[in-house]
Amino acid sequence: MSQVFEGYERQYCEISANLSHICASASVLDGEQKKQRVSEIAGGIEEADTLLRKMDLEARSTPAGTKASLLAKIREYKNDLNSLKTELKRLQPSNPNANAARDELLESGRPDAMQVSADQRGRLMMSTERLNKSTDRVKESRRTMMDTEELGVSILHDLHQQRQSLLHANTTLHGVDDTIGRSKKLLTNMSRRMNRNKWILASIITIILLVVICILYFKLTRHQ
Repeated sequence: MSQVFEGYERQYCEISANLSHICASASVLDGEQKKQRVSEIAGGIEEADTLLRKMDLEARSTPAGTKASLLAKIREYKNDLNSLKTELKRLQPSNPNANAARDELLESGRPDAMQVSADQRGRLMMSTERLNKSTDRVKESRRTMMDTEELGVSILHDLHQQRQSLLHANTTLHGVDDTIGRSKKLLTNMSRRMNRNKWILASIITIILLVVICILYFKLTRHQ
């Protein structure tokens, strides 16, 4: 996985988790505090949207083997961001009388207050679940990166061993070449010695024949 993509992903998960907490807390606020929270959520969503676009560009520049999984992960993040956008629309008042209507609902009795508390707990649980999912995604990304790093180290180790084997084979070939060269010189010297011995033997035989001929000649000459 690209380190640039992983950096964008880490930033997005942190922003998403922070926005979930802000949405949960903003649902029980009113007035200026709620407006401030809504403004923070809108800014965070815009920043998260920018990160997703950068992640998409980075994913499309990766090899085909990892591109599909990265794009699938980006689709999940987009769905998560769309949920936050929906929550932002829910928090934004649709008309100037929205705050007054909410106050009337809060004053209508304790059962309504209990319902609001239950809704708040539900949103907090959803935010916690979203945070856990984001954390799991980051852990999975780190685990994938570690596996990739271990695979790269293993490949480098194998390549180093292969290089050592090739160097050893090259040294062995040089040794064989030297041995062949010495053997060739030895055979050449033996061939020269054999030829010289042949000439010497032929010379000795010739001399012996001449001596024998001379002896026979003198014997024949004396008998006459």
